[in-house]
Amino acid sequence: MKTLLDLEFQNRFTRDLPADPETTTRPREVTGALYSRVSPTAVAAPKLIAGSRECATLIGLDPSELEGEDFARVFGGNALVPGMDPFAMAYGGHQFGHWAGQLGDGRAINLGEIRGPKGAGWTLQLKGAGMTPYSRRADGLAVLRSSVREFLCSEAMFHLGVPTTRALSLVTTGDQVMRDMFYDGNAKLEPGAVVCRVARSFVRFGSFELPASRGDEVLLRSLADHVIRTSFPELNAPPAGTAIPAETYVAWVREVVRTTAVMVAHWMRVGFVHGVMNTDNMSILGETIDYGPYGWLEGYDPGWTPNTTDAQGKRYRFGNQHQIAHWNLTRLASAVVPLVGDVEALQEAVDGFQAIYTEAWTGMLASKLGLPEFDEERDGPLAVDLFRILELQETDMTIFFRELAGPLGGDAVSALARASYGDGFDGETVTALEAWLGSYRSRLEALGVEDGPRRARMDGANPRYVLRNYLAQLAIDRAAKGDPTGVTELLEVLRRPYEDQPGRDEFAARRPEWARHRAGCSTLSCSS
Repeated sequence: MKTLLDLEFQNRFTRDLPADPETTTRPREVTGALYSRVSPTAVAAPKLIAGSRECATLIGLDPSELEGEDFARVFGGNALVPGMDPFAMAYGGHQFGHWAGQLGDGRAINLGEIRGPKGAGWTLQLKGAGMTPYSRRADGLAVLRSSVREFLCSEAMFHLGVPTTRALSLVTTGDQVMRDMFYDGNAKLEPGAVVCRVARSFVRFGSFELPASRGDEVLLRSLADHVIRTSFPELNAPPAGTAIPAETYVAWVREVVRTTAVMVAHWMRVGFVHGVMNTDNMSILGETIDYGPYGWLEGYDPGWTPNTTDAQGKRYRFGNQHQIAHWNLTRLASAVVPLVGDVEALQEAVDGFQAIYTEAWTGMLASKLGLPEFDEERDGPLAVDLFRILELQETDMTIFFRELAGPLGGDAVSALARASYGDGFDGETVTALEAWLGSYRSRLEALGVEDGPRRARMDGANPRYVLRNYLAQLAIDRAAKGDPTGVTELLEVLRRPYEDQPGRDEFAARRPEWARHRAGCSTLSCSS
């Protein structure tokens, strides 16, 4: 474990790829380059609110360093460690299905890439650290509420076993930031904050779309070659200076398809809705990135989206996430056609998505149901019938599946009714559920599944604790008043989401009625 000053920066992205020659933060179109060098904006009074010990260990940083004064200064944006080479990435993207042109890191600044344990490269990125050339008309800053949500969700997803970028720290700035939370003309000052995000790479699908849209094949190839050589060693690309063959690019796309499919299957397993699956929010590594208006299903509803901007079209609703992922992968493949020349090979790679997703999802569904494997002919109808029952009335998905791991005797329906948002289940639901439980018990008996192993399997797939929006909002409310313990306590609970934690039942409860329509507790805007 190293101290902050001992971190070894290798900065392969800025070393290997072309930079924007201009170094100001003036908003502009950046061409012929993949990034712009820019420094974080200094803040009034950086103060650490929360840090992730696990993330520190991951990158080889001694967790005790989180408490030092220098740490808050560096990760609040007021100082740089020798070797850092801060920059903002250029990329484009399809937003809500439409090409948006150049986007880029409008409020994120990469501090640099360190060489972590076993030679792994980790990029440290400050979100909310000030203006960049890609900020357009914005200030590049972030407010406490969005930063708390980003920090907590990054670590919560990791502990749930969902592929994700990580969060090292949450630092308040001592500054006030003007924000219009719901874009309704009611802007107000809010406390500012900065999150340090960590990933092996922050390259997105949109990183390839931008040079492709401009016909810049040289830049496109430079980026693809860099990503393949630094982040996909298993593809055995030839060393720099030797051309990468077309089949390696196809194999790379195929691997991105695979990891993306598995990631989305995990989202479905835990009831997570990303909320803004634009191509600029899709990691090339198949990791969840950009935690904005996300949410967890409470009442099971495949049509639910947490994003107020998506309220009408519901493009990014829970039940549509795998289809959007497939669509986004098609955009990526289209962007790299000039590198391959074989459209059919790329189409075949992308067309493999559905089979990979189905295999991953049904395998996870088998675990959620305590089955040793998923037999489509026998278990498919069983699963379809269960999800139909969950839609009969408002039923909490997380609580229902956790309770389903319990005894399946005569009181099973009463136990499952703890997941209902009404006064228990109504007659129609009870009748349907009793019939379903009979079929479920018969299936378990036919497979010889005993209660002990079944419960262990289910409890390992169905979390007791997830980051419900109202829990995050309660932590935000306390932090805004100067009390960070709501954030740290919630983080501690989310570190062990599959364990029953005595004395913490309130973190596993249904969303209270007061939170149904309160701002920040259900749906959120992209400002959230």
